[in-house]
Amino acid sequence: MVLLHVLFEHAVGYALLALKEVEEISLLLPQVEECVLNLGKFHNIVRLVAFCPFSSSQVALENANAVSEGVVHEDLRLLLETYLPSKKKKVLLGVGDPKIGAAIQEELGYNCQTGGVIAEILRGVRLHFHNLVKGLTDLSACKAQLGLGHSYSRAKVKFNVNRVDNMIIQSISLLDQLDKDINTFSMRVREWYGYHFPELIKIINDNATYCRLAQFIGNRRELNEEKLEKLEELTMDGAKAKAILDASRSSMGMDISAIDLINIESFSSRVVSLSEYRQSLHTYLRSKMSQVAPSLSALIGEAVGARLIAHAGSLTNLAKYPASTVQILGAEKALFRALKTRGNTPKYGLIFHSTFIGRAAAKNKGRISRYLANKCSIASRIDCFSEVPTSVFGEKLREQVEERLSFYETGEIPRKNLEVMKEAMVQAEEVAAEITRKLEKQEKKRLKKEKKRLAALALASSENSSAPEECEVSQQQETCEKPKKRKKPKPQEAPQENGMEEEPPVSSPKRKKKKALSKEVLVSGPEDSASASTSLPSPKRKKSAPQEEMAPEEAANMSVPKKKRKFSSKEEPASSGPEATADKSGTKKKRKFQKTPQED
Repeated sequence: MVLLHVLFEHAVGYALLALKEVEEISLLLPQVEECVLNLGKFHNIVRLVAFCPFSSSQVALENANAVSEGVVHEDLRLLLETYLPSKKKKVLLGVGDPKIGAAIQEELGYNCQTGGVIAEILRGVRLHFHNLVKGLTDLSACKAQLGLGHSYSRAKVKFNVNRVDNMIIQSISLLDQLDKDINTFSMRVREWYGYHFPELIKIINDNATYCRLAQFIGNRRELNEEKLEKLEELTMDGAKAKAILDASRSSMGMDISAIDLINIESFSSRVVSLSEYRQSLHTYLRSKMSQVAPSLSALIGEAVGARLIAHAGSLTNLAKYPASTVQILGAEKALFRALKTRGNTPKYGLIFHSTFIGRAAAKNKGRISRYLANKCSIASRIDCFSEVPTSVFGEKLREQVEERLSFYETGEIPRKNLEVMKEAMVQAEEVAAEITRKLEKQEKKRLKKEKKRLAALALASSENSSAPEECEVSQQQETCEKPKKRKKPKPQEAPQENGMEEEPPVSSPKRKKKKALSKEVLVSGPEDSASASTSLPSPKRKKSAPQEEMAPEEAANMSVPKKKRKFSSKEEPASSGPEATADKSGTKKKRKFQKTPQED
Protein backbone atom coordinates (compact mmCIF):
# COMPACT_ATOMS: atom_id res chain seq x y z
CA MET A 1 0.00 0.00 0.00
CA VAL A 2 1.34 3.44 -0.96
CA LEU A 3 1.73 5.86 1.93
CA LEU A 4 0.62 9.40 1.10
CA HIS A 5 2.40 12.26 2.84
CA VAL A 6 1.80 15.98 2.37
CA LEU A 7 4.49 18.67 2.61
CA PHE A 8 3.27 22.06 3.86
CA GLU A 9 5.47 25.16 3.83
CA HIS A 10 4.61 27.80 6.42
CA ALA A 11 6.26 31.00 7.61
CA VAL A 12 7.25 29.31 10.89
CA GLY A 13 8.62 26.08 9.39
CA TYR A 14 8.04 22.92 7.38
CA ALA A 15 5.32 20.46 8.31
CA LEU A 16 5.07 16.85 7.13
CA LEU A 17 1.64 15.23 7.44
CA ALA A 18 0.41 11.69 6.78
CA LEU A 19 -3.01 10.84 5.33
CA LYS A 20 -5.13 7.92 6.45
CA GLU A 21 -6.98 5.64 4.00
CA VAL A 22 -5.46 7.01 0.82
CA GLU A 23 -7.48 5.02 -1.66
CA GLU A 24 -10.81 5.98 -0.11
CA ILE A 25 -9.82 9.63 -0.01
CA SER A 26 -8.86 9.63 -3.67
CA LEU A 27 -12.25 8.16 -4.55
CA LEU A 28 -14.30 10.48 -2.33
CA LEU A 29 -13.08 13.94 -3.27
CA PRO A 30 -16.36 15.82 -2.52
CA GLN A 31 -16.37 14.32 0.99
CA VAL A 32 -12.83 15.63 1.47
CA GLU A 33 -13.96 19.14 0.53
CA GLU A 34 -16.67 18.92 3.19
CA CYS A 35 -14.28 17.53 5.84
CA VAL A 36 -11.83 20.40 5.34
CA LEU A 37 -14.10 22.90 7.09
CA ASN A 38 -14.75 20.65 10.12
CA LEU A 39 -11.75 20.35 12.46
CA GLY A 40 -12.90 17.08 14.04
CA LYS A 41 -13.39 15.33 10.74
CA PHE A 42 -10.16 16.77 9.40
CA HIS A 43 -8.22 15.28 12.35
CA ASN A 44 -9.55 11.88 11.37
CA ILE A 45 -7.99 12.27 7.90
CA VAL A 46 -4.67 14.05 8.59
CA ARG A 47 -2.00 13.28 11.15
CA LEU A 48 1.06 15.45 11.86
CA VAL A 49 4.24 13.42 11.44
CA ALA A 50 6.96 16.05 11.90
CA PHE A 51 7.36 19.80 12.24
CA CYS A 52 10.67 21.59 11.57
CA PRO A 53 10.55 25.22 12.78
CA PHE A 54 12.84 27.91 11.39
CA SER A 55 15.49 29.15 13.78
CA SER A 56 15.31 32.80 12.65
CA SER A 57 13.63 35.11 10.17
CA GLN A 58 16.74 35.03 7.97
CA VAL A 59 16.52 31.24 7.69
CA ALA A 60 12.80 31.52 6.89
CA LEU A 61 13.58 34.00 4.10
CA GLU A 62 16.24 31.69 2.65
CA ASN A 63 13.83 28.75 2.62
CA ALA A 64 11.06 30.86 1.07
CA ASN A 65 13.40 31.99 -1.72
CA ALA A 66 14.51 28.40 -2.29
CA VAL A 67 10.91 27.14 -2.54
CA SER A 68 9.91 29.94 -4.94
CA GLU A 69 12.89 29.17 -7.18
CA GLY A 70 12.30 25.41 -7.10
CA VAL A 71 15.44 24.53 -5.12
CA VAL A 72 15.56 21.95 -2.32
CA HIS A 73 17.00 23.62 0.78
CA GLU A 74 19.15 21.71 3.27
CA ASP A 75 16.49 22.05 5.97
CA LEU A 76 13.85 20.53 3.69
CA ARG A 77 16.21 17.76 2.60
CA LEU A 78 16.98 16.89 6.22
CA LEU A 79 13.27 16.79 7.13
CA LEU A 80 12.31 14.52 4.23
CA GLU A 81 15.23 12.13 4.64
CA THR A 82 14.63 11.86 8.39
CA TYR A 83 10.87 11.30 8.60
CA LEU A 84 9.90 9.69 5.29
CA PRO A 85 10.19 5.89 5.00
CA SER A 86 13.40 4.48 3.56
CA LYS A 87 11.55 2.59 0.80
CA LYS A 88 10.97 5.41 -1.64
CA LYS A 89 8.79 3.44 -4.04
CA LYS A 90 6.08 3.05 -1.39
CA VAL A 91 5.98 6.79 -0.62
CA LEU A 92 3.86 9.36 -2.43
CA LEU A 93 4.57 12.98 -1.44
CA GLY A 94 1.98 15.65 -2.08
CA VAL A 95 3.28 19.22 -2.64
CA GLY A 96 1.58 22.43 -3.60
CA ASP A 97 4.18 23.85 -6.03
CA PRO A 98 5.06 21.76 -9.12
CA LYS A 99 8.56 23.30 -9.25
CA ILE A 100 9.57 22.11 -5.80
CA GLY A 101 7.90 18.75 -6.48
CA ALA A 102 10.01 18.23 -9.61
CA ALA A 103 13.16 19.22 -7.71
CA ILE A 104 12.39 16.76 -4.85
CA GLN A 105 11.66 13.96 -7.31
CA GLU A 106 14.90 14.63 -9.18
CA GLU A 107 17.22 14.99 -6.17
CA LEU A 108 15.69 12.70 -3.53
CA GLY A 109 13.78 10.18 -5.68
CA TYR A 110 10.34 10.48 -4.03
CA ASN A 111 7.25 10.42 -6.22
CA CYS A 112 5.47 13.77 -5.97
CA GLN A 113 1.86 14.66 -6.71
CA THR A 114 0.17 18.03 -7.11
CA GLY A 115 -3.43 19.16 -7.63
CA GLY A 116 -6.66 17.31 -7.07
CA VAL A 117 -7.08 15.99 -3.55
CA ILE A 118 -3.67 17.36 -2.53
CA ALA A 119 -4.86 20.92 -3.10
CA GLU A 120 -7.91 20.32 -0.88
CA ILE A 121 -5.81 18.75 1.87
CA LEU A 122 -3.35 21.68 1.77
CA ARG A 123 -6.27 24.09 1.99
CA GLY A 124 -7.43 22.34 5.16
CA VAL A 125 -3.91 22.28 6.62
CA ARG A 126 -3.59 26.00 5.95
CA LEU A 127 -6.92 26.59 7.70
CA HIS A 128 -6.24 24.44 10.78
CA PHE A 129 -2.44 24.67 10.98
CA HIS A 130 -2.36 26.45 14.35
CA ASN A 131 -4.47 23.61 15.79
CA LEU A 132 -2.29 20.87 14.35
CA VAL A 133 0.98 22.19 15.86
CA LYS A 134 1.19 22.37 19.64
CA GLY A 135 2.28 25.71 21.07
CA LEU A 136 1.42 27.67 17.92
CA THR A 137 -1.36 30.23 18.12
CA ASP A 138 -3.24 31.89 15.33
CA LEU A 139 -1.85 35.33 16.28
CA SER A 140 1.79 34.21 16.23
CA ALA A 141 1.27 32.44 12.89
CA CYS A 142 -0.22 35.62 11.39
CA LYS A 143 2.70 37.71 12.69
CA ALA A 144 5.21 35.27 11.21
CA GLN A 145 3.43 35.35 7.86
CA LEU A 146 3.36 39.15 7.86
CA GLY A 147 7.06 39.46 8.72
CA LEU A 148 8.12 36.89 6.13
CA GLY A 149 5.93 38.52 3.51
CA HIS A 150 7.55 41.91 4.07
CA SER A 151 11.09 40.54 4.01
CA TYR A 152 10.38 38.35 0.97
CA SER A 153 8.90 41.21 -1.06
CA ARG A 154 11.70 43.56 0.06
CA ALA A 155 14.29 41.04 -1.12
CA LYS A 156 12.53 40.61 -4.45
CA VAL A 157 12.22 44.32 -5.13
CA LYS A 158 15.93 45.12 -5.14
CA PHE A 159 16.58 47.63 -7.89
CA ASN A 160 18.78 50.57 -8.73
CA VAL A 161 17.25 53.88 -7.68
CA ASN A 162 18.56 55.61 -10.80
CA ARG A 163 16.87 53.07 -13.09
CA VAL A 164 13.27 53.38 -11.97
CA ASP A 165 10.82 53.43 -14.88
CA ASN A 166 7.86 54.47 -12.71
CA MET A 167 9.03 58.09 -12.88
CA ILE A 168 9.08 57.90 -16.67
CA ILE A 169 5.51 56.59 -16.76
CA GLN A 170 4.23 59.38 -14.53
CA SER A 171 6.18 62.13 -16.29
CA ILE A 172 5.06 61.17 -19.81
CA SER A 173 1.45 60.91 -18.62
CA LEU A 174 1.72 64.36 -17.03
CA LEU A 175 3.35 65.71 -20.18
CA ASP A 176 0.45 64.53 -22.34
CA GLN A 177 -2.04 65.97 -19.86
CA LEU A 178 -0.22 69.30 -19.82
CA ASP A 179 -0.32 69.47 -23.61
CA LYS A 180 -4.08 69.08 -23.58
CA ASP A 181 -4.56 71.60 -20.77
CA ILE A 182 -2.25 74.21 -22.31
CA ASN A 183 -4.07 73.96 -25.63
CA THR A 184 -7.45 74.36 -23.92
CA PHE A 185 -6.33 77.33 -21.81
CA SER A 186 -4.61 79.00 -24.75
CA MET A 187 -7.79 78.81 -26.80
CA ARG A 188 -9.62 80.40 -23.87
CA VAL A 189 -7.08 83.26 -23.82
CA ARG A 190 -7.39 83.70 -27.60
CA GLU A 191 -11.16 83.98 -27.41
CA TRP A 192 -11.09 86.23 -24.35
CA TYR A 193 -8.42 88.65 -25.58
CA GLY A 194 -9.67 88.43 -29.19
CA TYR A 195 -12.61 90.70 -28.35
CA HIS A 196 -10.13 93.50 -27.71
CA PHE A 197 -7.36 92.69 -30.25
CA PRO A 198 -8.62 90.20 -32.87
CA GLU A 199 -5.80 90.83 -35.37
CA LEU A 200 -3.22 89.30 -33.01
CA ILE A 201 -4.64 85.79 -33.59
CA LYS A 202 -3.74 85.85 -37.30
CA ILE A 203 -0.23 87.16 -36.68
CA ILE A 204 0.83 84.77 -33.85
CA ASN A 205 0.18 81.04 -34.14
CA ASP A 206 2.10 79.72 -31.11
CA ASN A 207 -0.03 79.42 -28.00
CA ALA A 208 2.67 80.25 -25.43
CA THR A 209 3.87 83.26 -27.42
CA TYR A 210 0.30 84.53 -27.78
CA CYS A 211 -0.22 84.34 -24.01
CA ARG A 212 3.03 86.21 -23.37
CA LEU A 213 2.03 88.94 -25.82
CA ALA A 214 -1.45 89.24 -24.31
CA GLN A 215 0.14 89.63 -20.89
CA PHE A 216 2.64 92.22 -22.16
CA ILE A 217 0.41 94.35 -24.44
CA GLY A 218 -2.68 94.64 -22.27
CA ASN A 219 -4.56 97.62 -23.68
CA ARG A 220 -3.65 97.95 -27.35
CA ARG A 221 -4.05 101.76 -27.26
CA GLU A 222 -1.01 101.99 -24.97
CA LEU A 223 1.23 100.14 -27.43
CA ASN A 224 3.82 102.49 -29.01
CA GLU A 225 7.28 102.58 -30.55
CA GLU A 226 9.00 102.31 -27.18
CA LYS A 227 7.67 98.76 -26.69
CA LEU A 228 8.83 97.59 -30.12
CA GLU A 229 12.11 96.12 -28.80
CA LYS A 230 10.28 94.08 -26.19
CA LEU A 231 7.87 92.82 -28.86
CA GLU A 232 10.83 91.69 -30.98
CA GLU A 233 12.23 89.78 -27.97
CA LEU A 234 8.93 88.00 -27.39
CA THR A 235 8.15 87.17 -31.02
CA MET A 236 11.80 86.55 -32.07
CA ASP A 237 10.91 88.23 -35.35
CA GLY A 238 11.13 91.92 -36.22
CA ALA A 239 8.55 91.73 -39.02
CA LYS A 240 5.94 90.21 -36.72
CA ALA A 241 6.63 92.84 -34.07
CA LYS A 242 6.16 95.62 -36.62
CA ALA A 243 2.94 93.98 -37.88
CA ILE A 244 1.58 93.80 -34.31
CA LEU A 245 2.32 97.48 -33.78
CA ASP A 246 0.61 98.47 -37.02
CA ALA A 247 -2.39 96.23 -36.31
CA SER A 248 -2.86 97.76 -32.84
CA ARG A 249 -3.26 101.23 -34.37
CA SER A 250 -5.97 100.18 -36.83
CA SER A 251 -7.65 97.35 -34.87
CA MET A 252 -11.37 96.64 -35.14
CA GLY A 253 -11.59 95.31 -31.56
CA MET A 254 -13.79 96.66 -28.84
CA ASP A 255 -12.59 98.69 -25.92
CA ILE A 256 -11.93 96.81 -22.68
CA SER A 257 -12.10 97.83 -19.05
CA ALA A 258 -9.27 97.70 -16.56
CA ILE A 259 -10.78 94.89 -14.48
CA ASP A 260 -11.15 92.71 -17.57
CA LEU A 261 -7.53 93.32 -18.51
CA ILE A 262 -6.42 92.33 -15.01
CA ASN A 263 -8.24 89.01 -15.28
CA ILE A 264 -6.90 88.31 -18.76
CA GLU A 265 -3.33 89.10 -17.68
CA SER A 266 -3.55 86.90 -14.58
CA PHE A 267 -4.93 83.97 -16.59
CA SER A 268 -2.28 84.49 -19.29
CA SER A 269 0.45 84.40 -16.65
CA ARG A 270 -0.90 81.05 -15.43
CA VAL A 271 -0.80 79.62 -18.94
CA VAL A 272 2.75 80.93 -19.46
CA SER A 273 3.90 79.33 -16.19
CA LEU A 274 2.33 76.02 -17.27
CA SER A 275 4.16 76.12 -20.59
CA GLU A 276 7.45 76.85 -18.81
CA TYR A 277 6.87 73.94 -16.46
CA ARG A 278 6.13 71.75 -19.47
CA GLN A 279 9.57 72.59 -20.88
CA SER A 280 11.29 71.72 -17.57
CA LEU A 281 9.31 68.47 -17.37
CA HIS A 282 10.43 67.54 -20.88
CA THR A 283 14.06 68.13 -19.85
CA TYR A 284 13.56 65.93 -16.79
CA LEU A 285 12.04 63.20 -18.98
CA ARG A 286 15.03 63.28 -21.31
CA SER A 287 17.46 62.89 -18.41
CA LYS A 288 15.49 59.96 -16.94
CA MET A 289 15.25 58.21 -20.29
CA SER A 290 19.01 58.56 -20.78
CA GLN A 291 19.50 56.79 -17.43
CA VAL A 292 16.81 54.10 -17.69
CA ALA A 293 16.54 53.33 -21.42
CA PRO A 294 19.40 55.01 -23.30
CA SER A 295 19.34 52.64 -26.29
CA LEU A 296 15.58 52.96 -26.80
CA SER A 297 15.68 56.76 -26.53
CA ALA A 298 18.64 56.94 -28.95
CA LEU A 299 16.77 54.77 -31.44
CA ILE A 300 13.24 56.18 -31.43
CA GLY A 301 13.36 59.31 -29.27
CA GLU A 302 12.60 60.08 -25.65
CA ALA A 303 8.88 60.85 -26.02
CA VAL A 304 7.97 57.82 -28.14
CA GLY A 305 10.11 55.49 -26.02
CA ALA A 306 8.52 56.80 -22.82
CA ARG A 307 5.04 56.27 -24.31
CA LEU A 308 5.93 52.69 -25.20
CA ILE A 309 7.14 52.04 -21.63
CA ALA A 310 4.05 53.68 -20.13
CA HIS A 311 1.69 51.70 -22.37
CA ALA A 312 3.44 48.41 -21.57
CA GLY A 313 3.42 49.14 -17.84
CA SER A 314 7.19 48.91 -17.30
CA LEU A 315 10.43 48.45 -19.17
CA THR A 316 10.49 44.78 -18.19
CA ASN A 317 7.07 44.18 -19.71
CA LEU A 318 8.12 45.96 -22.89
CA ALA A 319 11.24 43.80 -23.09
CA LYS A 320 9.07 40.66 -22.81
CA TYR A 321 6.85 41.67 -25.71
CA PRO A 322 7.61 40.28 -29.17
CA ALA A 323 8.26 42.66 -32.05
CA SER A 324 4.79 42.07 -33.53
CA THR A 325 3.20 43.30 -30.27
CA VAL A 326 5.50 46.33 -30.09
CA GLN A 327 4.52 47.22 -33.66
CA ILE A 328 0.80 47.59 -32.89
CA LEU A 329 1.19 48.73 -29.28
CA GLY A 330 -1.33 51.53 -28.83
CA ALA A 331 -3.64 50.41 -31.67
CA GLU A 332 -5.50 47.66 -29.82
CA LYS A 333 -8.93 49.08 -30.60
CA ALA A 334 -8.22 49.10 -34.34
CA LEU A 335 -6.76 45.60 -34.13
CA PHE A 336 -9.81 44.07 -32.45
CA ARG A 337 -12.15 45.96 -34.76
CA ALA A 338 -10.24 44.57 -37.74
CA LEU A 339 -10.38 41.05 -36.32
CA LYS A 340 -14.08 41.36 -35.69
CA THR A 341 -14.90 42.70 -39.16
CA ARG A 342 -12.22 40.59 -40.84
CA GLY A 343 -10.58 43.68 -42.28
CA ASN A 344 -6.99 44.79 -42.57
CA THR A 345 -5.06 44.86 -39.31
CA PRO A 346 -3.22 48.07 -38.34
CA LYS A 347 0.41 48.44 -39.42
CA TYR A 348 1.63 50.64 -36.56
CA GLY A 349 0.59 51.98 -33.20
CA LEU A 350 2.60 54.36 -31.03
CA ILE A 351 5.71 54.01 -33.20
CA PHE A 352 3.86 55.96 -35.91
CA HIS A 353 5.03 59.14 -34.09
CA SER A 354 8.62 58.25 -34.98
CA THR A 355 10.27 60.23 -37.77
CA PHE A 356 11.24 57.08 -39.69
CA ILE A 357 7.66 56.18 -40.64
CA GLY A 358 6.92 59.73 -41.68
CA ARG A 359 9.97 59.79 -43.95
CA ALA A 360 9.12 56.49 -45.64
CA ALA A 361 6.97 56.28 -48.74
CA ALA A 362 3.36 55.17 -48.52
CA LYS A 363 4.08 51.72 -49.87
CA ASN A 364 7.03 51.22 -47.48
CA LYS A 365 5.38 52.40 -44.24
CA GLY A 366 4.31 48.89 -43.22
CA ARG A 367 7.74 47.38 -43.90
CA ILE A 368 9.68 50.11 -42.10
CA SER A 369 7.28 49.95 -39.12
CA ARG A 370 7.87 46.19 -38.85
CA TYR A 371 11.64 46.69 -39.05
CA LEU A 372 11.54 49.53 -36.53
CA ALA A 373 9.46 47.44 -34.09
CA ASN A 374 12.08 44.69 -34.33
CA LYS A 375 14.87 47.12 -33.43
CA CYS A 376 12.80 48.64 -30.61
CA SER A 377 12.31 45.19 -29.09
CA ILE A 378 16.08 44.55 -29.21
CA ALA A 379 16.87 47.97 -27.70
CA SER A 380 14.37 47.54 -24.83
CA ARG A 381 15.85 44.13 -23.95
CA ILE A 382 19.38 45.54 -23.95
CA ASP A 383 18.31 48.40 -21.66
CA CYS A 384 16.39 46.11 -19.31
CA PHE A 385 18.97 43.38 -18.79
CA SER A 386 22.33 45.16 -19.18
CA GLU A 387 24.24 46.00 -16.03
CA VAL A 388 25.81 49.21 -17.36
CA PRO A 389 23.30 51.02 -19.64
CA THR A 390 24.85 52.74 -22.66
CA SER A 391 23.46 54.36 -25.79
CA VAL A 392 25.94 52.64 -28.13
CA PHE A 393 23.52 49.91 -29.18
CA GLY A 394 20.72 52.41 -29.78
CA GLU A 395 22.92 54.50 -32.05
CA LYS A 396 23.95 51.44 -34.05
CA LEU A 397 20.36 50.28 -34.38
CA ARG A 398 19.38 53.76 -35.54
CA GLU A 399 22.08 53.55 -38.24
CA GLN A 400 20.58 50.24 -39.36
CA VAL A 401 17.12 51.79 -39.68
CA GLU A 402 18.61 54.66 -41.71
CA GLU A 403 20.34 52.17 -43.99
CA ARG A 404 17.08 50.27 -44.44
CA LEU A 405 15.30 53.50 -45.41
CA SER A 406 17.97 54.28 -47.98
CA PHE A 407 17.68 50.69 -49.27
CA TYR A 408 13.97 51.17 -49.92
CA GLU A 409 14.66 54.40 -51.78
CA THR A 410 17.94 53.74 -53.64
CA GLY A 411 18.43 49.99 -53.44
CA GLU A 412 21.77 50.21 -51.59
CA ILE A 413 22.35 46.98 -49.67
CA PRO A 414 22.62 47.60 -45.90
CA ARG A 415 25.12 45.97 -43.56
CA LYS A 416 24.34 42.71 -41.88
CA ASN A 417 23.11 42.71 -38.31
CA LEU A 418 26.01 40.50 -37.15
CA GLU A 419 28.64 42.98 -38.32
CA VAL A 420 26.90 45.92 -36.73
CA MET A 421 26.46 44.14 -33.39
CA LYS A 422 30.15 43.15 -33.29
CA GLU A 423 31.16 46.78 -33.69
CA ALA A 424 28.62 47.79 -31.05
CA MET A 425 29.95 45.20 -28.60
CA VAL A 426 33.50 46.53 -28.89
CA GLN A 427 32.40 50.13 -28.38
CA ALA A 428 30.04 49.19 -25.57
CA GLU A 429 32.82 47.43 -23.66
CA GLU A 430 35.00 50.54 -23.87
CA VAL A 431 32.18 52.80 -22.75
CA ALA A 432 31.22 50.43 -19.94
CA ALA A 433 34.82 50.30 -18.70
CA GLU A 434 34.98 54.08 -18.67
CA ILE A 435 31.66 54.34 -16.84
CA THR A 436 32.72 51.79 -14.22
CA ARG A 437 35.97 53.67 -13.74
CA LYS A 438 34.08 56.88 -13.08
CA LEU A 439 31.72 55.13 -10.71
CA GLU A 440 34.65 53.66 -8.77
CA LYS A 441 36.21 57.11 -8.43
CA GLN A 442 32.94 58.53 -7.18
CA GLU A 443 32.60 55.68 -4.72
CA LYS A 444 36.13 56.24 -3.41
CA LYS A 445 35.43 59.94 -2.94
CA ARG A 446 32.21 59.15 -1.15
CA LEU A 447 33.98 56.69 1.17
CA LYS A 448 36.68 59.26 1.97
CA LYS A 449 34.07 61.87 2.82
CA GLU A 450 32.24 59.34 4.95
CA LYS A 451 35.43 58.45 6.83
CA LYS A 452 36.20 62.12 7.46
CA ARG A 453 32.70 62.74 8.68
CA LEU A 454 32.81 59.73 11.02
CA ALA A 455 36.22 60.81 12.35
CA ALA A 456 34.92 64.31 13.02
CA LEU A 457 31.87 62.92 14.80
CA ALA A 458 34.06 60.62 16.90
CA LEU A 459 36.36 63.50 17.82
CA ALA A 460 33.43 65.71 18.75
CA SER A 461 31.86 62.97 20.86
CA SER A 462 35.17 62.33 22.65
CA GLU A 463 35.55 66.05 23.42
CA ASN A 464 32.00 66.24 24.70
CA SER A 465 32.54 63.18 26.88
CA SER A 466 35.88 64.47 28.26
CA ALA A 467 34.47 67.91 29.14
CA PRO A 468 32.04 66.62 31.80
CA GLU A 469 34.80 64.46 33.27
CA GLU A 470 37.04 67.51 33.64
CA CYS A 471 34.19 69.42 35.22
CA GLU A 472 33.57 66.55 37.65
CA VAL A 473 37.29 66.37 38.53
CA SER A 474 37.46 70.13 39.13
CA GLN A 475 34.31 70.01 41.25
CA GLN A 476 35.75 67.16 43.28
CA GLN A 477 38.98 69.12 43.78
CA GLU A 478 37.03 72.19 44.90
CA THR A 479 34.95 70.14 47.32
CA CYS A 480 38.11 68.54 48.65
CA GLU A 481 39.84 71.89 49.09
CA LYS A 482 36.96 73.68 50.81
CA PRO A 483 36.77 71.48 53.90
CA LYS A 484 40.56 71.71 54.24
CA LYS A 485 40.32 75.49 54.48
CA ARG A 486 37.57 75.25 57.06
CA LYS A 487 39.52 72.78 59.17
CA LYS A 488 42.42 75.23 59.74
CA PRO A 489 41.69 77.11 62.94
CA LYS A 490 45.32 78.18 63.53
CA PRO A 491 46.09 81.84 62.78
CA GLN A 492 49.55 81.22 61.28
CA GLU A 493 48.04 79.49 58.19
CA ALA A 494 45.75 82.43 57.31
CA PRO A 495 48.44 84.41 55.43
CA GLN A 496 48.99 81.38 53.12
CA GLU A 497 45.42 81.65 51.92
CA ASN A 498 45.88 85.32 51.05
CA GLY A 499 49.03 84.79 49.05
CA MET A 500 51.59 85.57 51.83
CA GLU A 501 54.10 82.77 51.46
CA GLU A 502 57.06 84.38 53.27
CA GLU A 503 55.40 84.72 56.69
CA PRO A 504 54.64 81.15 57.91
CA PRO A 505 58.23 80.02 58.54
CA VAL A 506 59.06 83.27 60.38
CA SER A 507 55.90 83.67 62.43
CA SER A 508 55.96 80.32 64.21
CA PRO A 509 59.05 80.90 66.36
CA LYS A 510 58.19 84.54 67.07
CA ARG A 511 54.76 83.58 68.35
CA LYS A 512 56.39 81.11 70.65
CA LYS A 513 58.42 84.02 71.99
CA LYS A 514 55.19 85.94 72.41
CA LYS A 515 53.80 83.17 74.54
CA ALA A 516 56.94 83.18 76.62
CA LEU A 517 56.89 86.90 76.91
CA SER A 518 53.26 86.92 77.89
CA LYS A 519 54.03 84.61 80.75
CA GLU A 520 56.82 86.89 81.81
CA VAL A 521 54.58 89.95 81.57
CA LEU A 522 52.03 88.32 83.84
CA VAL A 523 54.75 87.70 86.36
CA SER A 524 56.81 90.86 85.99
CA GLY A 525 54.10 93.54 85.90
CA PRO A 526 53.23 96.65 83.90
CA GLU A 527 56.72 98.09 83.74
CA ASP A 528 58.13 95.08 81.98
CA SER A 529 55.08 94.93 79.72
CA ALA A 530 55.78 98.41 78.40
CA SER A 531 59.33 97.42 77.55
CA ALA A 532 58.13 94.25 75.89
CA SER A 533 55.60 96.18 73.87
CA THR A 534 58.31 98.45 72.47
CA SER A 535 60.22 95.42 71.21
CA LEU A 536 57.28 93.73 69.46
CA PRO A 537 56.01 96.21 66.79
CA SER A 538 58.60 95.14 64.18
CA PRO A 539 56.95 91.83 63.24
CA LYS A 540 53.53 93.50 63.21
CA ARG A 541 54.73 96.11 60.71
CA LYS A 542 56.03 93.33 58.47
CA LYS A 543 52.57 91.80 58.41
CA SER A 544 50.84 95.09 57.66
CA ALA A 545 53.02 95.86 54.64
CA PRO A 546 51.94 92.95 52.45
CA GLN A 547 48.33 93.53 53.39
CA GLU A 548 48.44 96.93 51.68
CA GLU A 549 49.83 95.38 48.47
CA MET A 550 47.18 92.68 48.21
CA ALA A 551 44.48 92.62 45.52
CA PRO A 552 40.91 93.56 46.46
CA GLU A 553 39.80 89.95 46.09
CA GLU A 554 42.48 88.81 48.48
CA ALA A 555 41.62 91.61 50.84
CA ALA A 556 38.05 90.44 50.87
CA ASN A 557 39.19 87.01 51.99
CA MET A 558 40.91 88.49 55.05
CA SER A 559 37.66 88.27 56.97
CA VAL A 560 38.32 84.62 57.69
CA PRO A 561 41.57 85.07 59.62
CA LYS A 562 40.00 87.76 61.86
CA LYS A 563 37.49 85.23 63.07
CA LYS A 564 40.27 82.77 63.60
CA ARG A 565 42.16 85.36 65.68
CA LYS A 566 39.14 85.68 67.95
CA PHE A 567 39.12 81.92 68.46
CA SER A 568 42.87 81.91 69.03
CA SER A 569 42.61 84.70 71.52
CA LYS A 570 40.10 82.71 73.50
CA GLU A 571 42.29 79.66 73.40
CA GLU A 572 45.41 81.70 74.34
CA PRO A 573 44.29 84.39 76.76
CA ALA A 574 47.80 84.90 78.10
CA SER A 575 49.06 86.36 74.82
CA SER A 576 46.43 89.12 74.73
CA GLY A 577 48.51 91.46 76.84
CA PRO A 578 51.32 92.26 74.44
CA GLU A 579 49.02 92.17 71.39
CA ALA A 580 46.81 94.83 72.94
CA THR A 581 49.74 97.23 73.09
CA ALA A 582 50.80 96.43 69.44
CA ASP A 583 47.42 96.82 67.70
CA LYS A 584 45.40 99.94 68.51
CA SER A 585 42.28 98.89 66.62
CA GLY A 586 41.50 95.86 68.77
CA THR A 587 42.45 97.28 72.22
CA LYS A 588 38.99 97.06 73.78
CA LYS A 589 38.50 93.42 72.88
CA LYS A 590 41.96 92.43 74.02
CA ARG A 591 41.60 94.28 77.31
CA LYS A 592 38.49 92.23 77.96
CA PHE A 593 40.53 89.11 77.35
CA GLN A 594 43.14 90.44 79.78
CA LYS A 595 40.54 90.79 82.52
CA THR A 596 39.42 87.20 82.30
CA PRO A 597 42.65 85.67 83.61
CA GLN A 598 42.96 88.34 86.36
CA GLU A 599 39.42 87.58 87.53
CA ASP A 600 40.22 83.89 87.56
